[in-house]
Amino acid sequence: MMQACTRVKAKRNRLDLRKQARHLENEIDAKLVAFSKLGINAGVRHVSPDEVPLLDEEQVFENMASELETLLSKLFSINERMSQLQPNGAAMLHTMQRHKEILKDYKLEFNKIRNNFTARKDREDLLGSVRKEIDNYKSASGLNRREMYLKENQHIHNSDRLINDQISIAMETRDHLMTQRQAFKRIRTRFNDISNRFPAVNSLLQRINLRKRRDSVILGLVIGVCTFLMLLYAFH
Repeated sequence: MMQACTRVKAKRNRLDLRKQARHLENEIDAKLVAFSKLGINAGVRHVSPDEVPLLDEEQVFENMASELETLLSKLFSINERMSQLQPNGAAMLHTMQRHKEILKDYKLEFNKIRNNFTARKDREDLLGSVRKEIDNYKSASGLNRREMYLKENQHIHNSDRLINDQISIAMETRDHLMTQRQAFKRIRTRFNDISNRFPAVNSLLQRINLRKRRDSVILGLVIGVCTFLMLLYAFH
């Protein structure tokens, strides 16, 4: 009688534990599906400043991961309690082994999803930091380029001003030379007028020039003869 009661109680315990295990397995399976979708969306989604920040989705992901860890721990505890009971035949032994395999698969899936999410998050953080550095570099390069353009514009402006000054000086010099040319032209015209008005003066100037040339020739001959005589005396 006592043995029969014990067997009935053990059977009820096994049924109750199996029922709890199946309930936890169904709950874990549903949460793993949602957990997988959340991990994918949180890992690859790029949000703008006007949208919900990625940190909220990460917080939801961590909360769900904590819930799954709790459920997996409960399922493991139930499996251990079933293992402590004496199996009632090969079917019961197979059922207990099946529950352990399901728990193992759930743990592997859970760790895979969490590791993928962590890897994606690290990659996103790295890309975000690289993108930020690139933006900072572009901003600094834009400022340097703007300063370079301003300096180049200033140099062009200074060169243009110097060229205008040189052109102004050249135009003033041209005007001055043209004025001198007109003055010399007027003086030449005046001398021509004077020569035409006073032909005697012109004739006198011509005779003076002829006498100057004749005196120069005579002076040259005298100097040449004297030099020849001196050389002749010196060699004899």
